[in-house]
Amino acid sequence: MTNPTYDPNNRVNIGAEISRPIEQVWSEFTNPESITQWNTAHPDWHTPRAEHDLQKGGRFNYRMEAKDGSMGFDFGGTYDDVQEGKRIAYTMDDGRQSQVDFEATETGTRMTQWFDPEGMNPPEMQQQGWQNILDSFKAWVETR
Repeated sequence: MTNPTYDPNNRVNIGAEISRPIEQVWSEFTNPESITQWNTAHPDWHTPRAEHDLQKGGRFNYRMEAKDGSMGFDFGGTYDDVQEGKRIAYTMDDGRQSQVDFEATETGTRMTQWFDPEGMNPPEMQQQGWQNILDSFKAWVETR
């Protein structure tokens, strides 16, 4: 997906075409050490810690912080569905849901994701932030 769109039914959609095989994309997307390398929406932020138990009912927690230490937050939740190489669905700690789908293509892997936006910020702003994270992942994995 090159032009992410906001779904008026409350779901936000993003996506990326990645020129790497699905096995590599899945591995880099789900490896906690890799997550700390790419999980950022802006160069001034980073993820110093990523932990998860990648199975249905398992928990995840990513610590996201400004590099200058001025602010940070934990992004966590519970996995609802994990299908290796195909899908990760989860419920965030605040009750919102998200799903990431992986599809092999002739040139690599297509990733599509939807998520329920939170109510504090405009959905378009959230869409851009989440797309930035996915774009950061794409750039990082394509250099591996």
